This record gives sequence, structure tokens and C-alpha cells, in this order.
Amino acid sequence: MRQVIWATRYALPAIICLVGLVFIVIDPSGNWEGAAALIGAGLSVLLLNFLYRMGVEGDRDRDREAAQRRYYDEHGHWPDEQRRG
Repeated sequence: MRQVIWATRYALPAIICLVGLVFIVIDPSGNWEGAAALIGAGLSVLLLNFLYRMGVEGDRDRDREAAQRRYYDEHGHWPDEQRRG
């Protein structure tokens, strides 16, 4: 599973961008718009993966904070504070 995730995050955008660059190298006077579109699509896939990971990390932070608040409600102090006398 880890290999599939790595391939989706990094290999797929790299392959898409590489195909765009290959089109430019093969025919420099040809269709630049199509090659640029492929490069843009590859960079978009990379950016979407990055933004998704940022969103998931935010969910983990909220879950961690909710657990700390539950701890505070049960014990009367925050988990990283020393207990009051």
C-alpha cells in the first residue's frame, strides 16, 4: 500500500511532467500548448496531493486537541501540566 501512495504522490506527477518535457524535446517547433498543459497537469497533481496531506494533518491536530480537552474535563488539568496540590 505504501508503494501505491508513493507512486500517486510523486511518480504520477513526475511521469506527467516528463511526458510534457519529452513532447518539447521531440518537436521544439510543435505544440507547446499541449506540452505546457501536461507539465501544468503534473504540477497540479503534485499540489493537490500536498494540499490533501495538509488537510489530513489538520484533522489529526483537531483530534489531538479534542483528546486533550477530554483529559482536562476528566482530571481538571491539562495533560502537560503538573497536578496542582
